[in-house]
Amino acid sequence: MLQLSCQNLTLGYEGKTVVSDLSFTVDAGDYLCIVGENGSGKSTLIKTILNLKTPMSGQVVTGDDLMPNEIGYLPQQTVAQKDFPASVREVVRSGCLNRCGLRPFYNKQEKQLADDNMEKLGIASLAKHCYRELSGGQQQRTLLARALCATRKILLLDEPAAGLDPKMTAELYSLIGKLNDDGITIIIISHDICACVKYASHILHIGAGAALFFGTKAEYLKSEAGSMYANMEGDRE
Repeated sequence: MLQLSCQNLTLGYEGKTVVSDLSFTVDAGDYLCIVGENGSGKSTLIKTILNLKTPMSGQVVTGDDLMPNEIGYLPQQTVAQKDFPASVREVVRSGCLNRCGLRPFYNKQEKQLADDNMEKLGIASLAKHCYRELSGGQQQRTLLARALCATRKILLLDEPAAGLDPKMTAELYSLIGKLNDDGITIIIISHDICACVKYASHILHIGAGAALFFGTKAEYLKSEAGSMYANMEGDRE
């Protein structure tokens, strides 16, 4: 079932076009990896999908009864955010804020949802720990659990493994892959081509101000845009 359709998008800021005529679709259960050079418009695209930025032209259409506030989002962390003085449980529960409406408190179901997601991501034992005292990998698991509290359908992840060591990176991508196996749609920006090749079902490659490729992973590896990445993967083996 179609969850997201980006139609002829032109994106930019301060009147400057970054990428133009960008079109692609995402179905329920897809794992879409967005790749491209720095400055190619990947993060701008994510913000547009989240309705945090207005496209210069074109439109983003949602399906499957998906509302903008039902999209779980894991942004890149700033240094200040890494030093946030709250418990893991408080951070994870904050993902339920859109469910609360005007209520100034979390109900029993929302608290249980947070507990379930902490258990799912292996951080239940850290519930009372201070977020800023966690390792980088533990912080990303916490933020991923928080994003899961906001959605049952789709997660948008912006370089989730940035700054993590190889072991933590592999563990995080494995967790994200398992969430996809459980039916959560994944849209992820990543420079980790190996992880893209291993987990993604579809690839969107942005470059030179336009989409260089959109299609399945298998099609990408045979394409001109993806051939150099396939060669890189082969060299590593």
